[in-house]
Amino acid sequence: MSQAEDRMSQAEARPESESVGTVVVAGVANLAIAIAKLIAGLISGSAAMLSEAAHSVADTTTEVLLFQALRRGARPADQRHPFGYGKESYVWAFFAAMFTFVAGAGFAVTHGVTTILVHQHSGDYLVSYLVLAVSFVIESISLARAVRQVRREARRWHTTPRRFLRLTADTTVKAVFLEDSAALIGLLLAGAGVGLSHATGDEVWDGVASILIGLLLLTVAGILAGNNLSLLVGRAVPERLRREIEQDLAGLPEVERIDTLLTMQLGPQDILVAAKVDFRDEATGAQIEATADEAERQLTERYPEIRFVFLDPTRSLPGATGTARHTQAGPTPDAGGPEPT
Repeated sequence: MSQAEDRMSQAEARPESESVGTVVVAGVANLAIAIAKLIAGLISGSAAMLSEAAHSVADTTTEVLLFQALRRGARPADQRHPFGYGKESYVWAFFAAMFTFVAGAGFAVTHGVTTILVHQHSGDYLVSYLVLAVSFVIESISLARAVRQVRREARRWHTTPRRFLRLTADTTVKAVFLEDSAALIGLLLAGAGVGLSHATGDEVWDGVASILIGLLLLTVAGILAGNNLSLLVGRAVPERLRREIEQDLAGLPEVERIDTLLTMQLGPQDILVAAKVDFRDEATGAQIEATADEAERQLTERYPEIRFVFLDPTRSLPGATGTARHTQAGPTPDAGGPEPT
């Protein structure tokens, strides 16, 4: 089996509902944890526990919005939206990041400051420890599913999980991974704050932990919001993928050179490719049409995410040499989708 056929079979074998399953698992886990943390926070009076409850409520709402992103973004193209609804998924994912920013982080920071100023603790610490331990186990299970999906996708793109997460246009799996990772770190911070307050009798540690949880949420929300804004504006594919597309087009028999190559990420699984192509002067109209068909076939076989390929025959400039005269500049290191090696 050829490499293109192998990658096609992998894409076809990959369940389309995988991201949905990851989001649903994370949402159910966060909802259960939010209820437990809220009860523990009200019983114990711990600011860190209440901040963690707000953290889990924000994460639960985020999962609902991410589920909406997957559902709305997967709708097929129609007459009013000929390129599909992929970008709508980034709108809902941006809303999710903003909710985390406003609700989760805002509550955690303000409640932490209040606790430091008031120094009041109203209940037992034991229930906080128990809920933190159970929450850590549940969050670990949710994160494990997200990690499995990230590794599977990284193998499909022949890249590392870290690079996949940095460059992927699938904002749902990225959001779940970052939120679950932040949740585990937040639990450790809450545990440290509660433990230090318990050991010293000073509630300032509980308040400090709450503020740190809020800052952690701010960081995650900022990363996700910036990523979604970049995709909403219309981000290009990563530089190495763009170069491979250019090489594939330039290697077609009737192509003299590529004058312009533009790409855009239309959605998590949708890429648009548009190019001005200088065909050989001797090429007939039929040969140009056949070459355009072959270009689309090759690119979509090699990269199933490429849904649209537009080639515009253009006249060569006098003295022009090489391949592409004008292409997109390479994206910034944190932009784009996964880069194949």
